[in-house]
Amino acid sequence: MKRPLMQSKLANEDGAVAIVVALVIFLLLGFAALSLDIGHLCVVQGELKNAADAGALAGARFLYNDEGTLVNVGANQIAIDAATANKSENESVEVNAGEVQRGHWSFGLGDLARGFYPNSSIEPVDLWDVSTEQLDANLNFINAIRVVTRRESFPIISFFARIFGHESFQCSSAATGYIGFAGSLEPGEADQPIAVCEESIEIGDEFSCNIGRMLNSGGSDVTHNTAGWTNFTQPCSTASASEMQDLVCGDGNPDEVEYGEYMGATGGTQQVTFNALRDCWIIGANDTNGDGFRETPIDTDGNGIPDQPWELRLPVISCPGNNVENCALMTGVVNLEVVWMTEAGTPDWDDVPWEMAGWSSSTADGQVRWAEFVDYFNLKNADGEDAPYAFKSIYYLPVCTYHKPTGITGGENYGVLAEIPVLVK
Repeated sequence: MKRPLMQSKLANEDGAVAIVVALVIFLLLGFAALSLDIGHLCVVQGELKNAADAGALAGARFLYNDEGTLVNVGANQIAIDAATANKSENESVEVNAGEVQRGHWSFGLGDLARGFYPNSSIEPVDLWDVSTEQLDANLNFINAIRVVTRRESFPIISFFARIFGHESFQCSSAATGYIGFAGSLEPGEADQPIAVCEESIEIGDEFSCNIGRMLNSGGSDVTHNTAGWTNFTQPCSTASASEMQDLVCGDGNPDEVEYGEYMGATGGTQQVTFNALRDCWIIGANDTNGDGFRETPIDTDGNGIPDQPWELRLPVISCPGNNVENCALMTGVVNLEVVWMTEAGTPDWDDVPWEMAGWSSSTADGQVRWAEFVDYFNLKNADGEDAPYAFKSIYYLPVCTYHKPTGITGGENYGVLAEIPVLVK
């Protein structure tokens, strides 16, 4: 009498199992659809990201003109062309012109929050006599370009998600290319085997147009080591006098030198190296216009005495405690102008300059003439006082004008923008 009842229960259990199995299969299909479509979306998202990165880096690479004197309005189109040259599933990615923007990237060091701020200004801002925090908070400092790439006209077709009503998806990606300050010198870009101490061209945390006197002329802590000699070696190797002498008025740094790496350097006057450099300065044995020929434009009247500044591009190093170490940390790149060099031995007041660039003097009193010269060029010593007239010394000015961008982004601000950008986020 109980058998039919048991059979009924078993039949009910079979029906329940069938429902559970059906639900499990449905869920498994859902998970399969989700995993396949998510994987597909990830691939497409990666393609869009690559395109956005390429566009942002290409646009930032040409954010300024060749001379660094003006923001390049054509950078937007360069960014668009580079982005759309990339494909997503054999179709060119989409870039809306309004979503390619020049502007300012802030690291959040000052009053601005970290991020990108669109700004279409084409005027460069001064990079000198301002702190890093001030530049970081200056919206008019154009240093970045942002690119958004999309898949809208040809949406991403779903595989299994359409079971749940999702026929296709739309994706986008954004990237920001940032141009910072020069952090490297390509082979041959350093004009002389000199490394400038960052402490001598900064006041507080600002790149300053005030200058110091280079090299030790007496051993006093307040008068030496505003720069040193370098053999450009990275990894660092000890710099010898003969090695440096061979580099004077030569072909510059043999290999690329980079920010954040230690470089072979040494302090002191190194008489033979100094003499070679002074001889080079007097005869103007350098190629100042890049035509491959050495000329003498720093002596315009041909009397054998330079009357124009000697512009050099040099690496900047850290000199803690006003001391050039044998292995010095490179922190960036600077352009400077040598306005005078004295000889070895006791300084002769008769040898004080009579003219240089826009300055000239008619007084026969060498001490008065030197005071006028120092005042005109605002020459400062390592201790902040007016630069003295000392033997075996080089007097130089950081060049506070716009320069041709060079090197990799990464250096500190010494007035030279980088040529190679990086991605930021």
